[in-house]
Amino acid sequence: MSVKERVEELVRPILERLGYELVEVTYQKQHDAMHLTIYIDSEKEGGVTLDDTEIVANAIDQPLDELDPTAGAPFVLNVSSPGLDRPLKTERDYQKKIGTEVEVALYAPIAGSKKHIGKLLSYENGIVSLETKSGELQIEIKSIAVAKPYITF
Repeated sequence: MSVKERVEELVRPILERLGYELVEVTYQKQHDAMHLTIYIDSEKEGGVTLDDTEIVANAIDQPLDELDPTAGAPFVLNVSSPGLDRPLKTERDYQKKIGTEVEVALYAPIAGSKKHIGKLLSYENGIVSLETKSGELQIEIKSIAVAKPYITF
């Protein structure tokens, strides 16, 4: 089992007890050190705060030490929010964004373009439905390279 998988298995129930969602775990080299990053989300108004990341870091610190997922190799622990432009990866991500504007990048063109922006209408049986300026567009999830919220400033 990989470091990432071991950490996911350990922290998921801890986060759920605290009322947070585990979005992703990454374990990668950054600036000459290995970084273990736990991305969390919350249903509460305003999203994840700095206080939330501190609560989670404190709650998982000792269990991670006991698990020793890196077999003694040092790492930097980070707890973070995935951010406003977090890519949609799971069915739950898509369901949460129904009714909002999303930007979809495709592996191959559909309706003459590899990029579409529109209101996310639904996600059912592996099909994403978007309301674009040109009309409704249905896209198989396997055709999507990246989907994320469309943010305008």
